[in-house]
Amino acid sequence: MEACKLPDYQNLPPEAAEMVKQTKVIALVGASPKEERPSHQVMKYLLDQGFEVIPVNPGQREILGQKCYPRLSEIPPEKEVDTVVIFRRSDMVLPIVEEALARGIRQIWMQEGVQNEEAARLAREQGARVVMNLCFKKVHALTRRQNA
Repeated sequence: MEACKLPDYQNLPPEAAEMVKQTKVIALVGASPKEERPSHQVMKYLLDQGFEVIPVNPGQREILGQKCYPRLSEIPPEKEVDTVVIFRRSDMVLPIVEEALARGIRQIWMQEGVQNEEAARLAREQGARVVMNLCFKKVHALTRRQNA
């Protein structure tokens, strides 16, 4: 297993800022009801910033007042998800990406510490944009400051 490099927030890939800008509805896979978890903190921030966040966690019914779904495929089809943000171990990402692509989601975001080259290659082959090992919240905050 290769070590995960620390992300460089000084030199963001252009697609990261573009994806944040173009996202209104997020499916957050690995959302947690526990306040100390990064996925909970990121979800709360995104809700506070006006994003629609759909939590995905098979063990929960609701997180931060939002209905929770056990899988991406169980989010109602009329809910158009712009971006899937993944808070899962890197070795668990491929089936999530496959499910996202099958649902028609074309923006895949693997949170800080999450990298899966096979999943990224598959997504790009199917025309999706991919960001790995960056925090959606941090990129949003940075791009907001830069555009202020």
